[in-house]
Amino acid sequence: MEPILTRCGYRCDLCLAFKPNVAENPGNRETLSDGWHRYYGFRIPPSEICCDGCMADDPVLIDQRCPVRPCVVERGLENCSQCHSYPCDRLEERTVTLDEIRRRVGDDIPEADYQSFIRPYENRRRLDALRCSQRTQGTERL
Repeated sequence: MEPILTRCGYRCDLCLAFKPNVAENPGNRETLSDGWHRYYGFRIPPSEICCDGCMADDPVLIDQRCPVRPCVVERGLENCSQCHSYPCDRLEERTVTLDEIRRRVGDDIPEADYQSFIRPYENRRRLDALRCSQRTQGTERL
């Protein structure tokens, strides 16, 4: 599957909740419910875990209250890296970094857990890299 970057820099294609990934492996739902609880402190019932991704038109989303998607769409941007206000408070609510998670959970994170529960959402590094490449390409939207 090709990389699919969300409005806030998450990667749908890597997310176990992304609808095609759930269809391929329905057990992802239970795994993800447990992993999100361990690393982020919230639990969503497995039956409610399936997401179209925020790049879809009129998507079914896990987080209906996400503050980032409406802002990016309203501004006519693809993602937060293109915004003149980057990073803002809305994005900070959704920012995920491996270092922060390590500090919060207080132990080593197994590689399999990193790949399943952190890498898909580790958005700061992705957005920073995009922003840097847009600057070097002279993107006017910044």
